[in-house]
Amino acid sequence: MTDPGSDGAAPRDVPSAQPPAGAPDEVAKVRGPGDITHARVMKIALPIVLSNATVPILGLVDTGVIGQMGLAAPIGAVGIGSIILTTIYWIFGFLRMGTVGLTGQALGADDRAEVAALLTRVVLIGAAAGVVMIALQVPIFWAALQVSPSSDEVEGLALSYMSIRIWSSPAAIALYGISGWLIAQERTRAILVIQVWMNGLNMVLDVWFVLGLGWGVEGVAFATFLSEWTGVALALWFCRDAFRMPDWHNWPVVFHAQRLKHMMLINADILIRSLLLEAVFVSFLFITAGMGDVVLAANQVLLQFLMITAYAMDGFAFSAEALVGQALGARQRATLRRAALITSFWGLMIGLALTLAFALGGGHLIDLLTTSEPVRESARTFLIYMMMAPVLGTAAWMLDGIFIGATRTKDLRNMMIISVAIYAVAAAILVPIFGAHGPWIALLISLVARGATLGARYPALEAEADEPLAARKAA
Repeated sequence: MTDPGSDGAAPRDVPSAQPPAGAPDEVAKVRGPGDITHARVMKIALPIVLSNATVPILGLVDTGVIGQMGLAAPIGAVGIGSIILTTIYWIFGFLRMGTVGLTGQALGADDRAEVAALLTRVVLIGAAAGVVMIALQVPIFWAALQVSPSSDEVEGLALSYMSIRIWSSPAAIALYGISGWLIAQERTRAILVIQVWMNGLNMVLDVWFVLGLGWGVEGVAFATFLSEWTGVALALWFCRDAFRMPDWHNWPVVFHAQRLKHMMLINADILIRSLLLEAVFVSFLFITAGMGDVVLAANQVLLQFLMITAYAMDGFAFSAEALVGQALGARQRATLRRAALITSFWGLMIGLALTLAFALGGGHLIDLLTTSEPVRESARTFLIYMMMAPVLGTAAWMLDGIFIGATRTKDLRNMMIISVAIYAVAAAILVPIFGAHGPWIALLISLVARGATLGARYPALEAEADEPLAARKAA
């Protein structure tokens, strides 16, 4: 029997309100946990992959437009300000991941009240977190700039940039939760439309505000501010059917103490797991920073290969989150296994394709990313590790999605702790022996460790689907 506050599905001791006659049925739009097909997985995954592809384009446009001013300080200010805010917002990524699993399970259990209540919760949480950030912006910005010191001019411009963008933080954070809610219902085309709208509007406004009106750094900030608020408005419009039902403001369900506690524990586990994962990459860069500027620059270039891999895998990991969550909510073990197998099959296919692409075109991509010959030569030396990473990391990426969908977040947290410990030991042993190759080998070992440790816990996840729903209510 699983404790309601641990890894299992959300407690269901609150009866679901039934929609009134004639009310729109949001749940009915999703086929439910049955009928898991390759086509269904691709329908979920491809919009996410396309959505992710638009993200780096926006960064290029931001830099290119502000670069037309012909000054170094504005470019540095937008870069630093954007990184600071993106890093802070990234902390709230748990809101998306936790919401997918909880919503998927509520859908699988046909718990309409909880599906609607989850949407209200994540919007309120995002709004509240954004208000807190606005209120604490002075100490937040001060602390961030202490970590990333720069010239007085750059810091002043970065503060101007962040002081504008911070006012859209409620929208930016709420979008994490709303995205998770939509993904759980397999409505990833809506995610693609939202992303394309936000990035497209941002680019148009960048050009108008900076080049047309001459607003400089503040123009880039206002462009992002407006795109984020219109983005959350569009996202809520896609959720409009839920707001036509009374459940979204059924406050006893929305603010039910046990469900809020369960949600908080899940999100806390995901946050810890994500911070540990970030610590691995930060330590990787710290270790290689002591090996010279050329090695550090080469590794930074190659980490972009890993980012490409993660973006490509996201679509299929998100598919696993949605489909596994629905199957577990419906207590359908065979369907859960099929969802895990089909999504993992496509994850492996993507991994093999990327390995082949990096083997054939990795050198050309390196040349595109840097013009420094020493950096190019160094990056080619370590390219073999990027050829291996997509396949060796497939299990880690896909099992992350499977465990998130099942909301077995204690396993995610604990297995990440073990994997980070394995990485630390590997780095301590291998770096003195293999020099600059040591961090890369340790990083690959950490990917394998994540997959292996989560794989060892998979049977317990699958067995959870056999537990009668009545027993979970009694828990």
